[in-house]
Amino acid sequence: MLQDFIHAVHALLGPNVDWKQVVLTGMAPIFLLAFAIEYQVLRRRAHRPLPRWRDVATNLGLGASYQVAEFIVHALVSGAIILWIYQHRLFDVPVNAWTIVPIFVAVEFCYYWFHRASHRIRWFWSAHVVHHSEEQMNFTTALRQSMLYSITGWWLFFMPLVWLGVPPGVVFFLYACDLAYQYFVHTEAIGKLPRWFEYVFDTPSNHRAHHGRNPKYIDKNYGGVLIIFDRWFGTYVEEDEPVDYGIPRQIRSNNIWTLNVHEFVQMWRDVLRPGPLWQRLKHLWGPPEWSRPAEVAATPSLQS
Repeated sequence: MLQDFIHAVHALLGPNVDWKQVVLTGMAPIFLLAFAIEYQVLRRRAHRPLPRWRDVATNLGLGASYQVAEFIVHALVSGAIILWIYQHRLFDVPVNAWTIVPIFVAVEFCYYWFHRASHRIRWFWSAHVVHHSEEQMNFTTALRQSMLYSITGWWLFFMPLVWLGVPPGVVFFLYACDLAYQYFVHTEAIGKLPRWFEYVFDTPSNHRAHHGRNPKYIDKNYGGVLIIFDRWFGTYVEEDEPVDYGIPRQIRSNNIWTLNVHEFVQMWRDVLRPGPLWQRLKHLWGPPEWSRPAEVAATPSLQS
């Protein structure tokens, strides 16, 4: 049924549909309604700070600019590359009631490694840092995304599935479902859920810890829908102390352009500083906190 629906949309819109952005755009009214409900819940809880409207407006602006950038890059560059890879696939993976869940788990596995790389490789962190730069947590924080994601290459992490033979429309439709779920874990309005659920799935509690700049929370809980890969690969942490949201080297700005490019520009400034070539290039692929051995003062950690 899913594949039939995707085929129908392709017949209507052509082969180069950006499924991720189509689904997320279609979910926008639900996202905004959920935030309105969350706001009313938080307003009734005096111990919880209310979302700052200026930050909410910034998040909405970042979400809109991200959508536009993703559509453009997909139409001009990444969509054609993805179709080319699929044309050279190894197999034809069937999509049916028996395979849809394993395919979704495979998409989640790819997302785990994309998300982990986005914290541990500065090239990818230069886009992902935007998402972590808010010092509050509410549903609109999920919309706080970067225009640079497609440029830095998030989609490359899902190409193994396309190359194996999973139709791109299926991969990115399921990834959109993964991202839509994640919208609802960006909140302080929901406490801890039953222990079995917290063990298997990403939850508001697990994801609050992910957004913390507390030392124990940094670089933990990368899962989107599932948290089991974090448990298997040693990146899980339980939320057991108040979360301090944001990034260690906090940028305090509501300028959408500044938020999008500040780390990307600083990364290239570090690359262009004089020094051995291998050290200069390591600013691209090293972890965000890496600094050159010759520098006396250690660079504070950038990731969260």
